[in-house]
Amino acid sequence: MGCEFMQRRRSLAVKVGHVVIGGEAPVTIQSMTNTKTADAAGTLSQIRRLVEAGCELVRVAVPDEESAAALAFLAAESGVPLIADIHFDIRLAYLSLERGAAKIRINPGNIGGREKLVELARRAAGAGAALRIGVNAGSLEKSLLKKYGGATAPALVESAMGYLETLEKAGFSDVVVSLKASDVVTTIEAYRMIANLIPYPLHVGVTEAGPLESGTIKGAVGIGTLLAEGIGDTVRVSLSADPVEEVRVARQILQVLRLREFGPELISCPTCGRCEIDLIPLVNKVAEMIAGYRRPVKIAVMGCAVNGPGEAREADLGISAGRAHGIIFRKGEVVRTVRSDRILHAFQEELRRLFQE
Repeated sequence: MGCEFMQRRRSLAVKVGHVVIGGEAPVTIQSMTNTKTADAAGTLSQIRRLVEAGCELVRVAVPDEESAAALAFLAAESGVPLIADIHFDIRLAYLSLERGAAKIRINPGNIGGREKLVELARRAAGAGAALRIGVNAGSLEKSLLKKYGGATAPALVESAMGYLETLEKAGFSDVVVSLKASDVVTTIEAYRMIANLIPYPLHVGVTEAGPLESGTIKGAVGIGTLLAEGIGDTVRVSLSADPVEEVRVARQILQVLRLREFGPELISCPTCGRCEIDLIPLVNKVAEMIAGYRRPVKIAVMGCAVNGPGEAREADLGISAGRAHGIIFRKGEVVRTVRSDRILHAFQEELRRLFQE
């Protein structure tokens, strides 16, 4: 199933463990642990929470040899491909490959030169692992910052293209590319520019997006815009929050764009002066009620006749609640009229019936 208003950019397929990024594969969801990776038990616990929430690739920080050593245990126990996040010390990338990392994420500008990148590619090929060339606005080469007057989209693209040229000369093509900035407009512009220049899959996201609410907005606008244009093969929503929230937001972005289906979609009216009940608690209770279901159905909760079966007629099941009575409808057709104090009980019955069918 794909978004109806765009055609997805065609890219090479890159294997990361048992997960494929790009090609004909669906857009995959990533997140990153915020535990100390050397705390293998704590990190594994968080990885399992992420996987349970729907994460398909997990990145872990590898700032020291103790963290790299923990990868052997984590890779064996997690059941999901792990990505080692490396900065400054290329030896840690080598150790991570030896201990089972399925992909290495590097910012080539801080690992010590093109020769080290070529050696890393050689070792990754030997281990059957992929590389992510992760160019960030905050760590661009000084020469590019001077040339472009700052961390602009063209500067990000030129940085990535230079490293990709080095890898191509070395004969290495299992590459995923990201061009991230904390500025949404710069991020979008950079991905748009590089999308037509390279065949490699793109990891899209807005880096350092911020806390849960504002970060969700920035991530949704940046990632959603690109995905709606067919740009992006794997996503990470960067939040200063529990990483499980990153997975939750990513799934919602993919589902509203019809790129993936994960479960029920809940639509509800924004409330106004016509509303005769306290709608918000009702919406929250229905959200809890449908949380365990996985079928991609549309559920509606409306607060008056105006936003009832008419405007929500596409819903597979819906409620239109009034002061004394409410109705339950399917595809715009009323199936039950019940007292308001019985509306949730009746809705639950109809919900069970819907999923049984």
